[in-house]
Amino acid sequence: MNLKYYFLLSTACIVLASCSNGDKNPATASSPVAAKAALMQPFRFHKAIEVSPGQTYDVVSWGRGSLAVGSFAILHSDSAGMKYTTTTGNLDGTITDVYNADMDTDGNPEILIQSKGKDTVNYAKVYAFEFNDNDANKLDFPKLTNSQRKGYRGEDNFYIREGKLVREFPIYESNDSAAKPTGARRQLEYSLRSNSFSVKQLSKDSIAHSSNKAVVATAPKQEKKVTSSTKRRKQSEPKRKKRRHRR
Repeated sequence: MNLKYYFLLSTACIVLASCSNGDKNPATASSPVAAKAALMQPFRFHKAIEVSPGQTYDVVSWGRGSLAVGSFAILHSDSAGMKYTTTTGNLDGTITDVYNADMDTDGNPEILIQSKGKDTVNYAKVYAFEFNDNDANKLDFPKLTNSQRKGYRGEDNFYIREGKLVREFPIYESNDSAAKPTGARRQLEYSLRSNSFSVKQLSKDSIAHSSNKAVVATAPKQEKKVTSSTKRRKQSEPKRKKRRHRR
């Protein structure tokens, strides 16, 4: 297994080095606005995250023949300790972004890989790892519950805010492929404690036409009040007429 990791690490380093030196024009290579070099096959994605001086995590994905599946690797370079480790896994979909955080504030960084797959919807999946020195601990990222999935059709947006992972996505009338968007968005916030995720919804879903429904619902109550008061007046009037008639 170690031989496989070393081979993978060597291959990835060669590919990344060739991409960074692929532009032979010195002026273009040194320009701060130079176009990003395309990755060589079978590699599809690369992002380097430096969590501290000498601690860098290169996240790459690769695979031939299909964009729907593949594999990913997290290449950890501890240049201060001259240690290099590799963490790999199977990939569902394609990587869209990678995030770094310390959500449980224990001093150990978490690397969160976001991928986008597709069945009936463009769904999102997150691969999460916490690193303690050179040891990687895989974290189980929670799936959406039935209530959280109501009206979900993908198009997720993730970002780190105040040490928490925030996820938001538009809400549709249903999960059907022909459903139309309601104009509302749902926000979920993920926290981490003792290597376990917890999730809560930040606010209630706001739908534009919900206020109109509330107005319609209150209208019949007002009409009932007017009708009942009118009936009471009519019932009291005949009594007064009968008293005058007796006189």
